[in-house]
Amino acid sequence: MSMTLGARNDRTAEINVTPLIDVLLVLLIIFMVILPEHNRGEQAQIPQPNPDNLVMNPEEPIVIQLKDLGEGKRPHLKINQEEIAWEELEARLQAIYRNREDHVAFVKGDPEIEFAFVAEAVDITHRAGAARIGLMGKND
Repeated sequence: MSMTLGARNDRTAEINVTPLIDVLLVLLIIFMVILPEHNRGEQAQIPQPNPDNLVMNPEEPIVIQLKDLGEGKRPHLKINQEEIAWEELEARLQAIYRNREDHVAFVKGDPEIEFAFVAEAVDITHRAGAARIGLMGKND
């Protein structure tokens, strides 16, 4: 529908867009009905892990325990409940890290141990190849 203002004698040429919009909407509805619905998303090929290389049991963390023997005495050492001498600590840790992917260790000591012994254990562990060393508290 078009509306003109002014004198009725003047002829104007205007395009009536209402039927064009009606045709466009009908075509849109037809194409929506004809096209199949997409019930699922895009197809993606996700890489699956190789079943031969699955690690069922993750490696046990390395915990170096320092057991207090009294003031001024060097504490006993344990690596995951295995007693070891101070002189063998670096060689034993190097052998352990040779066969492991992660080079992480935790140092746990009794609260009464002098910090110098803890620092020495951390230094030996770092020289043996540990990339990260964590200190554990008495509740860990």
